[in-house]
Amino acid sequence: MHCKASIRDIVIDYELIRRNVKNPRLEFRNNELYLIVPHSHRNHERIIHRHRRWIYNRYSRMLLVKEIASDLELVNCRPIEELKELVNSFVINIGKELCVKPRRIKFRKMRTKWGSCSSKGNLNFNSHMRYLPDKMIEYIVFHEMVHLIELNHSKRFWSHIKKRFPDHSKYENMLTAYWSLIHRKYVVNPCREQ
Repeated sequence: MHCKASIRDIVIDYELIRRNVKNPRLEFRNNELYLIVPHSHRNHERIIHRHRRWIYNRYSRMLLVKEIASDLELVNCRPIEELKELVNSFVINIGKELCVKPRRIKFRKMRTKWGSCSSKGNLNFNSHMRYLPDKMIEYIVFHEMVHLIELNHSKRFWSHIKKRFPDHSKYENMLTAYWSLIHRKYVVNPCREQ
């Protein structure tokens, strides 16, 4: 059922879905808000009201990301081997800068992450990075290399990131915007990918 909620200065559309679930939950998927509730649940507006701050923040960020995405273009036709060479060159240079070295580097398609770092020091990178400009790839590699020092996203982790990328939140928003473009062009329509 299609519903609307007024939160601060915006009206947010959302879809109310009744399912065979124990607990209600809110989800943003593909820039849409969903409220999933048990069949017997009444007064779904109370859930919206209780989580209005979270909804507002997520919705505002979604609008920002849409705006950013409208000015971005994907890199076309970068072969995966070229991506691997570029990432490896960043790993070498950043490794010297941070005095760290990964045990192994792998590339694969990932659904939700640009990269990951295991506790064993292995780095994994999303092969969809091939559609990103070099500076965004450098940011992702730096982010994962810092995880070789700090495995979590603690204050110490972000202090390392800020030394090289003081405007890191801009990069994070741009990565989200790039992901929405890649998702629309290649994940939803995988036959278009070369």
